Amino acid sequence: MAIAVYLEVAAAFVSIYLVWLWWSTRNSLFTDWPVVGMIPGLLYNISQIHDFATAVLQQNNGTFVFKGPWFSSMDFLLTSDPMNVYHTLSKNFSNYVKGPEFNQIFDYMGDVIFTLDSDRWRIQRNMFHSLLKDKRFELAVHTSLHQKISECLFSLFDNACKLGNEVDLKDVFQDFTFDHICILLFGMDPKTLSMESPSAPAVQAFDDITQGFFYRYSVPGVIWKLQRWLQIGEEKKMSKACRTFDNFVENCIQTNQQKEKNINEFDMLTYFLQVEDQKDNLSSKFIRDMVVFVLAAGRDTTSAALFWTFWLISTNPSSQKKVLEEMEQHFGSDNNDDKLRFLDFEKMEKLVYLHGVVCEALRFYPPVPYNRKASIESDILPSGHHISKNTKIMYSLYAMGRMKEIWGEDCLEFKPERWISDSGGIEHQPSYKFIAFNTGPRTCLGKNLGLLQIKSVVCAILWNYSLHFIEDQNVLPSCSVILHPKTGLKVRVFKRHAY
Repeated sequence: MAIAVYLEVAAAFVSIYLVWLWWSTRNSLFTDWPVVGMIPGLLYNISQIHDFATAVLQQNNGTFVFKGPWFSSMDFLLTSDPMNVYHTLSKNFSNYVKGPEFNQIFDYMGDVIFTLDSDRWRIQRNMFHSLLKDKRFELAVHTSLHQKISECLFSLFDNACKLGNEVDLKDVFQDFTFDHICILLFGMDPKTLSMESPSAPAVQAFDDITQGFFYRYSVPGVIWKLQRWLQIGEEKKMSKACRTFDNFVENCIQTNQQKEKNINEFDMLTYFLQVEDQKDNLSSKFIRDMVVFVLAAGRDTTSAALFWTFWLISTNPSSQKKVLEEMEQHFGSDNNDDKLRFLDFEKMEKLVYLHGVVCEALRFYPPVPYNRKASIESDILPSGHHISKNTKIMYSLYAMGRMKEIWGEDCLEFKPERWISDSGGIEHQPSYKFIAFNTGPRTCLGKNLGLLQIKSVVCAILWNYSLHFIEDQNVLPSCSVILHPKTGLKVRVFKRHAY
């Protein structure tokens, strides 16, 4: 009887405490509950996590400390403060690394520049830097873009015009970038960009892998590691996808190494094999890890950027008109029947307004919506927050593009003009403010390649075709490590004769 009374009293105290806790945090978007921390609020808002995180940061002056379940190691500091970004990614760069937990989450990627720290990271970065500066690579990029747009993209859109078929822009851009990076990497075109054939199994497999990465981000490590051990749930799906993608990679590597190559041919795989041979450090693991990384970096981020660029152009007709006017000014009038004249890459660099459109799209929808680091030693951030040793820091690139403190009162307005200077040139923004391509020593090496791909496809499609969007499509960003849309975007394609 006495035990029952004690239990009732304890239950009453717990209830009173929980009610008080709820009342004291009623104006906050997060409540730090006993035992489970802030996980309930996170799970409740997971379907709209990017906008929810933005609202949380706006409510907390750009920096917020998330508390995970007890003993889960899920605590982290979330920030959109440019000064915190500059401090951790540039000024005090040596104190902030990817860390072992990051490597566990992205273990499938292997030992590549994306996951490495310290000297091994610098060695690989220098190798990629040398590749991107190689004139043969630049020529291969221009040649392959010309080929892929003229032979595949135009063919698909022309067929869609003729047959009146709907085209899904998400699939088109993912297949286009996948094929293009395969041409650059292996010297072969898998030709997934086709109206007749579905996307390659490898394309779907990598989508499943990236979704698995996000799942690992979202739950305590002990949960996904147990699922991996038992081979159930998301980890079972991810394991199957990894095997599928590995088989694709292995077949591509074997095909590349077995084919006879012209002395004038150039592909990234052959380049890296030659570099490694010179160092007597050739390993199948290096080849596999490098190939997986290049495929991931070359396909997902650019396809996502292309999608959101077209989405914003389509929903802002005045901006589309200005892009077309700028193209006519630099490439000639509509009376010119040459569909490929827009692949004059030197002239493309003069399209200042188009550059502003692409940068605005990247500001609103950065392909990688979050970045993550971990501290080696304790530190104090410019925002005043104390950082202990081994503290995880998350940077919300998505939220940074929507902050009045960073972009002004018109931050939610699609305004390419903000990237144009008073003299009519490109207005450059500090990289710690606009970090779609990261900032500091880890600034994206493929920035120029990505921008060239995006601008080339935008020019080719906009001038030659008019895209009419199917009504009642709800376009929202997905919950993933790459900011793809949740669903596709169906359009009907028409030849453009005038704008």
